Amino acid sequence: MKAAKFEPVGVAGLGQLGRGIATCLLSYGYQVIGFTTGPDTFERARTYTQQALEALVARAAFPENILADWRSRFIEAPELSAFAPCRFVIESVVEDLAIKVRVFDAIEAVVATDIPIASNTSAIPITLLQSTRRHPTRFLGMHWNDPAYATRFLELIRGEATSDAAFAAAAELGRALGKDAALVEKDVPGFVANRLAYAMYREAIHLLESGIADVATIDRAFHNSIGFWGSFCGPLRWIDITGGPWLYAKGMERILPTLDNGADLPLTFREALEQEHHGIKNGRGFYPYAAGDATKWEKRLREHAWRILNLHSKPGTADEE
Repeated sequence: MKAAKFEPVGVAGLGQLGRGIATCLLSYGYQVIGFTTGPDTFERARTYTQQALEALVARAAFPENILADWRSRFIEAPELSAFAPCRFVIESVVEDLAIKVRVFDAIEAVVATDIPIASNTSAIPITLLQSTRRHPTRFLGMHWNDPAYATRFLELIRGEATSDAAFAAAAELGRALGKDAALVEKDVPGFVANRLAYAMYREAIHLLESGIADVATIDRAFHNSIGFWGSFCGPLRWIDITGGPWLYAKGMERILPTLDNGADLPLTFREALEQEHHGIKNGRGFYPYAAGDATKWEKRLREHAWRILNLHSKPGTADEE
């Protein structure tokens, strides 16, 4: 059920993730004030939102009325001063500390002092973002995943100064948006999901660079093992249902000393930086990509998101364990 006390919600930044966040809010009936610079960005946001809402109606049983009224609830704001009436703000500009600081300065200048302000950052420490704020207790992290309107993922990160009230408000809004939020109680680089993922990325590159297996083999092994149970449960639950810590401790004693623990960027990634490998975006990554492949893989990702979403009984419900 919509928590109307947060309306209107301000979304600062309407790039790929920002417009997905705005779409998620609009799909649940919220009034949204969306800030970006440049009319072309607003146009892309409108097109994206219309298509995404059509998909939610067709694929996830969302009510059809959202297609008729969302434009009346979406206020385009070329200036952050439009955020003055906001009851909750989500920042989703580029991952650049200096830019985020300027955006926060402008937001704090206009919104009330008790309004929670959440940063959709994947790596910048929330405590660092709070450090120069006039009212640091109302700042927290709100880490979304793409497509933001279709996934249940959300991480809420408490900085050292984040108040219980701000954290609880973000959790309430997340639940109202159908998210199964992970509450991260300590501010660490990468939070929870990215720390788990980057440990996996590093070991995958280590296996590749060590000549243990090629790209396709590494992906196949991951897909058919972790990919099988990863949508069913998390790693700690998986340990419990497949033998418990007692069993895995024996494997850890043998395997952990052999895992990569390097702190430097792997050679493969240093070379990728030099050669500007952007994956499907420019056809240069671990695999070769032809024209049209980017669209194909983006479609497959969206289809997978719908399959996962439809595992649940109705939009917005989380499994109870």
